[in-house]
Amino acid sequence: MNKIRQLWSNVRSSLWFLPSLMVAGSAVLAAALIEADSSVIDIWLSRWPRLFGAGAEGARGMLSTIAGSMMSVVGVTFSMTLVALALASSQYSSRILRNFMGSRVTQGVLGIFAGIFTYCLIVLRTIRSGNEGEFVPNLAVFFGFLLALGGVGVLIFFIHHIASSIQASSILAAVAQETLETMDRIFPEKLGQGPGDMDEEQTLRSVAGRNWRVVPAGETGYIQSVDDDGLLRLARDRKTIVRMERGIGEFVVRNTALCSLALEDPPDPETIAALQATFGISRYRTMEQDAGFGIRQIVDVALKALSPGINDTTTAVMCVDYLSAILARLAPRQVPSSRRYEEGELRVMTIGPTFASLLDEAFDQIRGSSKGNLAVMSRMLDALQTVAGLTAIASRRRALREQVEWIAELAGRTLESAHDRARIDTQLARVREATEAGPGSTMREQL
Repeated sequence: MNKIRQLWSNVRSSLWFLPSLMVAGSAVLAAALIEADSSVIDIWLSRWPRLFGAGAEGARGMLSTIAGSMMSVVGVTFSMTLVALALASSQYSSRILRNFMGSRVTQGVLGIFAGIFTYCLIVLRTIRSGNEGEFVPNLAVFFGFLLALGGVGVLIFFIHHIASSIQASSILAAVAQETLETMDRIFPEKLGQGPGDMDEEQTLRSVAGRNWRVVPAGETGYIQSVDDDGLLRLARDRKTIVRMERGIGEFVVRNTALCSLALEDPPDPETIAALQATFGISRYRTMEQDAGFGIRQIVDVALKALSPGINDTTTAVMCVDYLSAILARLAPRQVPSSRRYEEGELRVMTIGPTFASLLDEAFDQIRGSSKGNLAVMSRMLDALQTVAGLTAIASRRRALREQVEWIAELAGRTLESAHDRARIDTQLARVREATEAGPGSTMREQL
């Protein structure tokens, strides 16, 4: 099931799947209108002869022109898409190219133009004249004319879409939205039952003495997804414990440790194959279950913006803003435990993201690249203050305070202007107070 889900995700994000469906739909539409032509066109032709009445030569000429134009437009559309991909890759990050390829707008526009071309070819083939016997599917020809007009509108819309989509704000907003959707999907979910009143520390001590058997990875690549239900079911059926050795988003090499089983004897080939099948491994990361990859993409854009060759502070500040929105969504939520129980028995030990790990992923590298940049450091402190006002969990507030102190150390070491240092010191005092206070302190200060 995990392999099927992974395959479906890859197909949906490809440039060919949706256009192929639209081409097939246009062929069905053409055939249906040609068949319906004989039953309804006589009535419409008698009422609007100039609108629906067309000779064979005129219909052929119009459909040929539309079909040829659509192929030219398809070439222009592909060229515009490739230019947008090249600009986005060089200006921002190559990791956002998959977002462009998975855009439903781009796929739909390509499908519309290719579908109009296919429609015109099918209708054009049915037109007869002279010794062949006169037949002109006027209804289908008229509908082809309407499709051509619609195609012009779609082309204008696509030019506007491409111009908007390569802007930094649009790219960051799209990545952030997809990351937020991933967080909404994965963090509220739980696998198995909680430990209840049992002594969890005692259970973990007993697990430490188990004999662990390594299950190797069947292929090399990044772990895109894990079938949690499949892991729990396999552990229950084998009456054992499954311990993940690699988490989602990590790179694994074939024949190295993927997970381990608490067994006395080595696992049989069927068990090994079943475990390997619960992991979706491919040559790139996706955001299906990997919220950290969305953060990684935004961080990459920020690092590119802060590089000496580009030096775009505004884009880096925007990246920090969207990172704060992502962390703010996570701050008040409970991250599922890494240990999964069923009927009081420990069954699965997973490796998953924590608030602290995602916080470090979001700010560590940006902080390292913002030496002497007052605007970026100031906005990072604003972000930490915002997130701190949304959580009362002690470990998370401690992680936020650590980030604040690291920024303070960087500012004291790299800001040359006394005025800039004074501004940062004032902001640091406010943020430190917010990380010590309870949730809602930021809002009370503003009120």
